[in-house]
Amino acid sequence: MAEGLRIIVCVKQVPDPEGPPSAFEVDTGRKTVTPRGIPPVISPFDENALEAAIRLKDAHGCTVTLLSMGSRLSTAVFLKAIAVGVDESYLVEDPLLEPDRLDGYITAHLLAAAIKRTGAFDLILTGRQAADTNAGIVGLGIAEILGIPAVTLAQGMKLEEDTLRVERVLPDGHEVVRVPLPALVTVSHEIGELRYPRISDIKSAKGRPQTRWNLDDICAESLHWARVRLDDLYTPSRQSHCILVEGENPEDAGSSLAVLLRNERIL
Repeated sequence: MAEGLRIIVCVKQVPDPEGPPSAFEVDTGRKTVTPRGIPPVISPFDENALEAAIRLKDAHGCTVTLLSMGSRLSTAVFLKAIAVGVDESYLVEDPLLEPDRLDGYITAHLLAAAIKRTGAFDLILTGRQAADTNAGIVGLGIAEILGIPAVTLAQGMKLEEDTLRVERVLPDGHEVVRVPLPALVTVSHEIGELRYPRISDIKSAKGRPQTRWNLDDICAESLHWARVRLDDLYTPSRQSHCILVEGENPEDAGSSLAVLLRNERIL
């Protein structure tokens, strides 16, 4: 079964989390965080999942499918994924898919609908969480909707006939579980970073087709499934008060500081 295995990797386009904090602004009207001059990238945890898929492909000749969703998806962002070994890619792009209209519940429903549209599958891989929201619920939601078992926080996996051996990360170690296929696995960063593609593969990836769908194409009924309502998003106010501790010499200043700290019950 491993030779004809089809793996779907769900990835999310996010602002580069390595960007400086000063480049992110809070849009209080739309209740979103707006990056200024920060290029989009694939969420790093999803790159971990992609690396896991490519390793399985290297070992067993699997087919790897990339799936992403958003309102403004950049073709260039996904070139690296195609260059390292993705066989086919599906991008669900629609103006309605703005971040402020989505939550984990509706994202899972829409991705599950797109997965069904791509055809039969054996294994779905996602990152343990998205780098922008850090929620970590979409993968489990997809598994529940599709009615398949799920394993979280994988740091390693190995195909064994028609089952998948998964090594899970635990706070104090790890555990090994076996899950029948089809299944969904969320991948943790311990599995390793996504490999770098060769220059020749990047060049050839630019000519590879990417299938683009909108919400109508995946038969998504509406966007009224959202369950989480964001009431407010704001930048916390910061206040500072400076007290100058004087003294004729460092010893005097130190004594005055100690008295001040004791009076404030800090010492």
